[in-house]
Parts: sequence; C-alpha cells; structure tokens
Amino acid sequence: MNKRRIGIFIALAAVVCLGVKAQSTSSLRINEVLVVNETNFQDDYGLQSAWIEIFNSSFATVDLKGCFLTNDRNNPMKYPIPKSDVLTKISSRQHALFWADGIPSKGTFHVNFTLDPDKENYIALYDSNGKTLIDEVVIPAGQIADHSYARENDGGPNWVVKGGSEDSYVTPSTNNKTDDRNKKIENFKKHDSVGVGMSIIAMSVVFIGLVLLYISFKIVGNTAVRLTKRNAMKAHGITDKAEAKERFGGALSGEEYAAIAMAIHEHTNDVHDIEDMILTIDKVKRTYSPWSSKIYTLRETPRK
Repeated sequence: MNKRRIGIFIALAAVVCLGVKAQSTSSLRINEVLVVNETNFQDDYGLQSAWIEIFNSSFATVDLKGCFLTNDRNNPMKYPIPKSDVLTKISSRQHALFWADGIPSKGTFHVNFTLDPDKENYIALYDSNGKTLIDEVVIPAGQIADHSYARENDGGPNWVVKGGSEDSYVTPSTNNKTDDRNKKIENFKKHDSVGVGMSIIAMSVVFIGLVLLYISFKIVGNTAVRLTKRNAMKAHGITDKAEAKERFGGALSGEEYAAIAMAIHEHTNDVHDIEDMILTIDKVKRTYSPWSSKIYTLRETPRK
C-alpha cells in the first residue's frame, strides 16, 4: 500500500514538474536575428557571425537546456541546446544570444548551422520533446549587412528591419526598444501639476491602512476575549453563559458597583454635607508677615 502511494506521489510530482517546464518555456520568443554581420557584435573569439536572440517574455527565470534550435522545417531537433551549462538560464525579461556560425564545438551558444543572406531563412525554437513548437520566424531574403530583422518591441507581434540610423539600431542581448520615459510621472505632471491628487492618494492609503489595522486588532482582541471566557468556563465546569455571567461578572454594571461602593463608604465613615460655619482667627505673634519671610524656605539643619 505504501509503495503504491509513493508511486502515485512520484507520478504526480513528475506531471507537475513537466507542466511547469512547459509553461515556462512557452514564454520564450525569437526576438532578433542578424544574418549578415560585417562590423557588428563579436563573439567570444572576436569574430563576426550571424546571430539569433532569444527573449524571455515571462517574469520568472526560464532554462533553455534541452530545447532545440533549427533552420530546417523537416529537422526540428537539429541543434540541441546542452543541458550542462548554467548560462542557459534566462532571467526575467532578459535575452540569450546564439551564434549561427556552424561550429558548435566553440561552445553552448554556437549552433551547428548558418544563415544564407541570399535566401529566406527559417528559424524555429522547439521544446525539449522535439515536437512542441515554441516560436518560429521566416527572415526575408536580401538582408542588408549589419541590419537585423527584429520585433519592434520585445516579444511583440510586429517585425521590422533595424539598423542604419540613430533612431533604429541593432540591439544584440538588450531591449529592442529603449523607452526612457516614465508615463506615470508624465501623466501626474499633466493632470496634477500641484500635487493635490498625489497627496490625497497618499493620505487615503495611510488612513485605509489604519482602518484595516483597527479592524484586524478588534477582531483578534474579541476572539482572544471569547477564548479566555470559554477556557474559564471549561475550567470551572460551567456550560451556561448566563450562569457564568452571574458567577464571574454578575448582572450589574460598573456604574452600579461604583454607586454601591460610595454609599457604603459614606455610611461607614459618617460623611455628610451639613457643616457648622465657624471661623477661628488667631493673631500672629510676629510683627512681620511670615508670607515674605525667607527662613521658611531654607532647609532645617538636622539635630544630632
């Protein structure tokens, strides 16, 4: 029975792991391709070759190991990405660059095929099973040297030719479009130049947080009081709440207890409100006024 349970648990764990991997690799995109490299980016050997950029469009790290890159529709498993290289992990919204130089012996990121600038180039990325297509693209023939065929925005649907100007430039291993504007700040400057709206939002957040804290503490406090009363009832063997109230707290309020206590105090100490209006005035023996005398403010020397 235990072996059966262990087997079921292992099978479920394997299914979950495969599902997580499939879900993560599905976020990979072929992001930018440069076919003719004359004066552009160089590899680790100082050589210029065609390159393929892979982009991780998710917000989690994705591992490329075990996936396949190919330029042949009939051979989806043409270049298997090695599993032993830690550099195949792509961080959130980051890139990996593969060199299409046809020399895989140079390292993990050097594929075993090249790109032909005079023909259409088909490039595809397959999952580790060699059957599930993750992404594909067809590069038009006649690409200009040092110009790339890239997505307009990272992971976006539109493709453009980049290079040759300051506004359109090749971006290996980096974002295809650099946006140095902060739209939120620009909107605030446009619609709330004085800052009144921002102040109201900030104060609202603070007060809402305080209200939520008050409600949370109130609920926790009431729960603790109820648990304490219930534990006390269990300790004394009481099940009826009315009986517990009479035994521990009584049916009287605090004001009633205070009135009873004051009445008992007045009765025992014979306190009353009617007094004799008698004033006794003694003449001061000293000729000076003791109120202005400094001797009463001095410290008296103790007697030995």
